[in-house]
Amino acid sequence: MSFGKGSRVIVDAAWVAAHVTDPDVRLVELDVSRTAYDAGHIPGAVLWNAYTDLRDPGYRAIGRPELERLLSRSGIAPGSTVVFYGYGAALGLWLMQAHGHADARMLSGSRDQWTRAGGEWSTDVPQPLESAYALDDASADSLSTRADAEAAIGAAGRVLLDVRSEAEYSGERFWPSGATADAGRAGHIPGAISVPIDRLCNDDDTFKPATELRRVLDEAGVSGGMRVIAYCTIGNRASRAWFALRHVLGYPDVSVYYGSWVEWGKEEGTPVET
Repeated sequence: MSFGKGSRVIVDAAWVAAHVTDPDVRLVELDVSRTAYDAGHIPGAVLWNAYTDLRDPGYRAIGRPELERLLSRSGIAPGSTVVFYGYGAALGLWLMQAHGHADARMLSGSRDQWTRAGGEWSTDVPQPLESAYALDDASADSLSTRADAEAAIGAAGRVLLDVRSEAEYSGERFWPSGATADAGRAGHIPGAISVPIDRLCNDDDTFKPATELRRVLDEAGVSGGMRVIAYCTIGNRASRAWFALRHVLGYPDVSVYYGSWVEWGKEEGTPVET
């Protein structure tokens, strides 16, 4: 598949194998638990947990100081080439690009492609030397706030793109797993268009061809001339949609509402449709 301008940010298993010992390359496995990482990971990779590292105990997205500390203890410096892989690879890529990191990439697709290409897992947990990283503020062109999402409701030329499952969009579920503990109000932001992420991705987590992506989005009423704000539950699926629209299709104005449903559905007074 050709990614056009976005091809530089995609690496394959062969590229990772050639750079796995490069001191200027930092590998990050990003997931929602540490189970897969503990069973085996690419040698030298550190783990970022989307819930415990990128969210606080109340599920609010961490701020810039907390992200700077995470980068520092991961050994990531401003000049590092950071490569994300695993379930949340696109989330890491989006977050770093939103904060202006010069060289962030991802291994697109299932983490198992590493072993299919002949790579071996490691269970050694690296202890990288801490770095110092003073981040720029996140770009408003890439990261949207709750206020931005509210302003987009019913606004001409703007679209809220909900990439959760139909069960979440309709209000049947709050959490994607169907768990009921610590749930907020279920449903969707009024006027949001539903395009579940599996309509944009293949079964192996790679992205569908550009022609198919464009057809799906055109049928849903989402065009490249719109200001698109994607959201899901914690920003992971929304970041994959962001990549598809921004890097595969070249849509110029796409952002992620990072608070997503875990913020909107728990906040008092936000309007909810089912």
